[in-house]
Amino acid sequence: MSMAGNLRKVTGLGRAGGLRKVARLGRRRARVDLSHPARSPLGSSVVNCVAYEDGVRVPGGRDLVETVEKIRKDGEGFVWLGLHEPTEAEFSVIAQLFDLHPLAVEDSVHAHQRPKLERYGETLFAVFKTVCYVEHAELTATSEVVNTGEIMVFVGSDFVITVRHGLHGSLGPLREELEADPEQLAKGPAAVLHAIADHVVDDYLNVTDAVQEDIDQVETDVFAENGARADPGRIYQLKRELLELKRAVVPLSRPITDLATRPIRVVDQEIQAYFRDVSDHLLRVTEQIAAFDDLLNSILQAHLAQVSVAQNEDMRKITAWAALIAVPTMVCGVYGMNFEFMPELHWKFGYAWAIGVIAVACFFLHRGFKRNGWL
Repeated sequence: MSMAGNLRKVTGLGRAGGLRKVARLGRRRARVDLSHPARSPLGSSVVNCVAYEDGVRVPGGRDLVETVEKIRKDGEGFVWLGLHEPTEAEFSVIAQLFDLHPLAVEDSVHAHQRPKLERYGETLFAVFKTVCYVEHAELTATSEVVNTGEIMVFVGSDFVITVRHGLHGSLGPLREELEADPEQLAKGPAAVLHAIADHVVDDYLNVTDAVQEDIDQVETDVFAENGARADPGRIYQLKRELLELKRAVVPLSRPITDLATRPIRVVDQEIQAYFRDVSDHLLRVTEQIAAFDDLLNSILQAHLAQVSVAQNEDMRKITAWAALIAVPTMVCGVYGMNFEFMPELHWKFGYAWAIGVIAVACFFLHRGFKRNGWL
């Protein structure tokens, strides 16, 4: 059944009534960038709701209901609806309006999903993990390095619905870039899906470049002169943050490969060529993360080896000084036994002789330890 036929079946909402409700949500919300913590005073989750024909934004003065009806009648153009952390009540109307599958709706509202790609009838549902690098003056054992969010995308023949979770990853700049390229935007909803995937993967590249600087700094500190005293907590923290980045990036490989190779009705072959380019970039990020993980393991092992060597150095020094102290202790211990008949007790030079023996013995011991690097 066509989308228009499904819309007539929406309980309690006629097609025009439902579209007008979505249109009112889009009109009553100020156009704000929800990458900032401030939310709309009206509480609406709708960030933007725009119709496009031939890659060009339909003027705002035109009635959205008529525009969508015309798009569906002519079979040209599409609607791009953007939302930020919608509630179940807010999203339920949109879900009914566009005949979205309940499982996909539940995932998009509650978030915390792995990157994936699923098909529900004529609708494609994609989940992307967004990442951003958290700036810090100095890396510590508690520094946050990577922050993650999510973007869910519903793609139909004449609509794109994006649902964003988190305070970063705003799609406003991406929308402007697409609108500046009407030829690409005219390729339909699949072009928007590709642009979002490309945008997300480009952010992965930026984050991995920033993380590499942190790893380079840790590596420099570990192999410095006093590297054994470097804080190992920073290495563990980087490994934890790298694991979070890995969870966002690695599972996306399968969905991007499917978009680039498998026949999907809403993604034509021309757009699939663009997804192959995204797949190449994603592979590069995946390889970088694997290399970072191996490098951090090597840095950690090197640090532990340095600590072990430093401890051995300390023990050798302690042992050497203990040997030096043992000579006078032994001599003084022997002559401190207070027996009446002991050799040299009444000799005039006995005291000087004992001190001389101690000094000479300690001198040669110190010289030997110094020559062997123990002191």
